[in-house]
Amino acid sequence: MMSSTPTPKNDDTALAAFIAGKVEIDDLLARIQAASAEHFSTAPEAVTWGHAGSLGFVAGRLKEIAEFLRV
Repeated sequence: MMSSTPTPKNDDTALAAFIAGKVEIDDLLARIQAASAEHFSTAPEAVTWGHAGSLGFVAGRLKEIAEFLRV
């Protein structure tokens, strides 16, 4: 009968993939935060409804992610 307990190699592989994903997410969040601090490279006098709509789209995706993560 085969054991359903994961082997240490599988655990190590899963942990490595998890850490790699976390590093990627941390990088993306830092890039988004930096862009936000710079008002997404848009001068206030140049803002259009297109810019507002784009940020609404981004906010919607981030809300979906937050809901998925239950944060």
